Amino acid sequence: MPKQKVHSGASKRFKKTGAGIKRKSAYKSHILTKMTTKRKRQLRGTQVVDHADLGNVKRMLRLV
Repeated sequence: MPKQKVHSGASKRFKKTGAGIKRKSAYKSHILTKMTTKRKRQLRGTQVVDHADLGNVKRMLRLV
């Protein structure tokens, strides 16, 4: 039987850590001129995937 493949888009967007699965903030790719500096600063960095989405992300990454 062949190996299970991970979702290639998900593997590029999520990374497993000790605290959970981390992700990048949305709305930080283009048309940033109308966004305030404070908003852009708050979108910097990474967050942990929410509990409601965790099952779907784990299934795409084949962690279940």
